[in-house]
Amino acid sequence: MKTQNPSKTFDIALWAAHVFLALVFFITGAIKLFLPIENLYTLLLWTKDVNSISVRLIGFSEIIGSIGLIIPSLLRIKPQLTPWAAIGVAFIMLLAIFFNISTGETSVIGINIMLFFIAVFVAWGRFKKSPISPKYHMYKNSLNQN
Repeated sequence: MKTQNPSKTFDIALWAAHVFLALVFFITGAIKLFLPIENLYTLLLWTKDVNSISVRLIGFSEIIGSIGLIIPSLLRIKPQLTPWAAIGVAFIMLLAIFFNISTGETSVIGINIMLFFIAVFVAWGRFKKSPISPKYHMYKNSLNQN
């Protein structure tokens, strides 16, 4: 039986974290951005206490974060943006933790903490352990070898 290189296994885990976070933040962001505010009141109780512009801005931020978690690394165009997107998502989760504590919605803090640590894992992984090289470096290196 063939065993995988640990760095390949790590990279697969890192990509799984990218995709998981991106899906979560894209879906929750789209809900906050596109669902009528009145419908959000039943899904997300806290939206009653926050103005609708703030709810829409949070949704927009989550969608932008989800795009930043995938597209730069996938296309290898400015892949250094991916760990920054992960830091942004982690920051959103920190704000959510403090907000949920302040509103007494402590039952969801566990999810926020989990998403925070996954985002930190992606940021650390792409900054330090397994950064993705931009496409132009690959092209430049192939020219230098010829």
